[in-house]
Amino acid sequence: MNANPIDRFRELYVRAEAADRAGIPDPNAMALATVDAGYQPSLRIVLLKDFDERGFVFYTNYHGRKGRELLKTSKAALCFYWPPLGSQVRIEGAVTKVSDSEADAYFATRQRPSQIGAWASKQSETIQNEGDLERRVAEYDKEFAGKQVTRPPFWSGFRVSPDHIEFWEDRPNRLHQRHLYVRDGSSWNTHVLYP
Repeated sequence: MNANPIDRFRELYVRAEAADRAGIPDPNAMALATVDAGYQPSLRIVLLKDFDERGFVFYTNYHGRKGRELLKTSKAALCFYWPPLGSQVRIEGAVTKVSDSEADAYFATRQRPSQIGAWASKQSETIQNEGDLERRVAEYDKEFAGKQVTRPPFWSGFRVSPDHIEFWEDRPNRLHQRHLYVRDGSSWNTHVLYP
């Protein structure tokens, strides 16, 4: 068992990326769980864009439901599930914003239509009239015609810094293998859990 869960995740993630053609079309897809002020949980799929010893990064609109909940509670849980590998990874931890320079660098790599879409979408709000989204896309497309699309101030990234990382491996007869890593300062304590 690898003593560093980030290194272990990296090894597994490389395998998931290699299995892309064998049944894992989006190895970076992860479930993101947040909770609102009334403790109502919410779950959705987002895409992992970066990870290292500091944590796991994804990007979103601060005004959408997940953005508001993350800014309010600063806590989240993530889950990766890769059936062809018989593997699941669960992550829980504190949430912080990425730096403006990180967000700008990532935003610059996005396709122009996705950049325009970030400006046009009032994420999680109700569309009042049919065609409103398309009209907003056209407005921002015109506004940025002939120039670089800058990152909206309400769109950026979050980093989930893990306190707990659990690796689950499928085993026959539901005798699955579970290894839990719990952060202890700058190191990790490891536990083997019953399935």
